[in-house]
Amino acid sequence: MSSPSPDHTAAPQQLPPPIFDARCKACWFVLGLLLLVVASFWSLDLQWVAFFSLDALRSMARFGGEFFPPDLSPVFVRKVVQASVETLAMSALGTLLAVVFGLLLALPASRLHAADRSWLRQPTRLLLNALRSIPELVWAALLLVAAGLGPFAGTLALALHTTGVLGRLFAEAIENAEPGPAAALRAQGNSTPAVLLYATLPQVLPQLLSYTLYRWENNIRAAAVLGVVGAGGLGQMLAFHMGLFHMGKTATILIAMLALVGLVDGLSFALRRRLTR
Repeated sequence: MSSPSPDHTAAPQQLPPPIFDARCKACWFVLGLLLLVVASFWSLDLQWVAFFSLDALRSMARFGGEFFPPDLSPVFVRKVVQASVETLAMSALGTLLAVVFGLLLALPASRLHAADRSWLRQPTRLLLNALRSIPELVWAALLLVAAGLGPFAGTLALALHTTGVLGRLFAEAIENAEPGPAAALRAQGNSTPAVLLYATLPQVLPQLLSYTLYRWENNIRAAAVLGVVGAGGLGQMLAFHMGLFHMGKTATILIAMLALVGLVDGLSFALRRRLTR
């Protein structure tokens, strides 16, 4: 009995991918973004020649030299330290309020399981979109009318904007949690709060804490800016002294801002590192 002859038919030659396949679509998208950036530079009519001219550089150097030496008098440094504490408190309290309300809004904004009808999902997400679409400065300007000048308006402004941001992030984390543990508890007849408490939240808690720390870093910077509209803290001192051209005092305030942001960034990085171990 003769053995079967080997198949000498050549494999069909693989043709190059069409120009509009998935990979090339990404290439066209990047090319479109580059063209948009080039068109933006052209439409804005940026005066690069005037910006890097000798007169402009000389004026910038003269203006920068006015910041030195910083005002390090004990009386003024004490005021800066008090404003720094106020800015730190605004950011911490605003973030804490945002965590509470963001988590409360994240639960109705997320679909907890496949059979969950989640009637409030879309309305709640629209509310979160509205909260975070309004910048902190606009919230502070609106709240100054009701709360008056000072850190209270700034704290509420941070809380409202950050609630929209954290609420959406928390909702996404809850929806993307591993469904197995929740399904096992649900199959045993446990209620929805029990499933959330013992199955879903333990999984997403490190992610929620990471989001919270990151937003706290951002709120430190935002709190320093909110004072420009009269919401207290370092920003209010910065707007006052810079408006009066007290450049030495302005330099001291800027140094305090940099130190405060660096301190919170380092603390947040250390806490996030411990959470991921």
